[in-house]
Amino acid sequence: MHGVTTNRSIKAGVYAPICTFFHPETEDLDLASFEKHILLAAKAGVGILIAGSNGEATHLSHTERTTLIRTARRVLDNAQLIDVPIIAGTGAGSTRETVELCREAAEAGADVAIVITSGYFAGVLAGNSKALKAWYVKVADQSPIPILLYNYPGASGGIDLDSDLITDLARTHSNIIGVKLTCGNVGKLTRICSTTSQESFITAYPREGTEEPFLVLGGFSDILLTSLYANGHGVITGLGNVTPYSIAKLYEVGTASLKDPSQLSEAQRLQGIVGRADWTVANAGVAGTKYLIQRLYGYGGDPRSPLPPIDPDVAEALWNHPHVQEIVALERSLSGGSQ
Repeated sequence: MHGVTTNRSIKAGVYAPICTFFHPETEDLDLASFEKHILLAAKAGVGILIAGSNGEATHLSHTERTTLIRTARRVLDNAQLIDVPIIAGTGAGSTRETVELCREAAEAGADVAIVITSGYFAGVLAGNSKALKAWYVKVADQSPIPILLYNYPGASGGIDLDSDLITDLARTHSNIIGVKLTCGNVGKLTRICSTTSQESFITAYPREGTEEPFLVLGGFSDILLTSLYANGHGVITGLGNVTPYSIAKLYEVGTASLKDPSQLSEAQRLQGIVGRADWTVANAGVAGTKYLIQRLYGYGGDPRSPLPPIDPDVAEALWNHPHVQEIVALERSLSGGSQ
């Protein structure tokens, strides 16, 4: 089923797992807020990922996922952002449902699927490289759009794909175009990149429908600069929902410093601000991220049940935290003070 080539392939850069917003009384999708948020991220230079962990994918129906994808595609196209690709989360418990979600995402307008490892039966799958490889190969075989591996042990029953397996999958299947490492393991990222960034590897194992190499993306922005110096390709970070201009600026200066060492000190300064904020905001979870969006942009709301809302005292402490105030000041300076 694979082999469909879109005009929009993802590239090295920074991406945000876009939050899904809900009406407080009904928990129905709040598409008006979602549309505003898509444009906020995209205009700041941050790529779009829908139905990821920050998007509360596990709480969404198939229909809701496709509604979000179609809405995002329409909003981007209407804003003349036609070339901006959409990544969609499609991981589910079974291979069968995951493939079904990949097909639905493609039909709705997604360009790439990101597939989290199935973790319900982690007791059987953890450490079973043969079974994990078979899972991803089968999904890649049948998905009509390219897939990213999504390594997030915290949401996969503790299953942690190692660098050998990820590199093996990169060799094995051209429809697997990259990986997101939400394990935060810099050593793993370095080992993968040391192989997949070699010209001999890129030539021998081209990706499906794109001229890009196998993309190795971090899952936290506190290691973004480090990953760039290990031949990594960027990040998919929840902080991109809150301060997209700051994330984009760090990537811009960090990338420039690879060729111009005089920019390294500024990249390190920005990384410090982003890294401190990433730690603080990530520890506040989805509810904390949404609260900060509410404070900055006037929409956000609470997560969908059973995720609880943030406690008011915790919320106020989060907003007043020096790490948050530091990056809010940076964001306002970069975005023209619109927040």
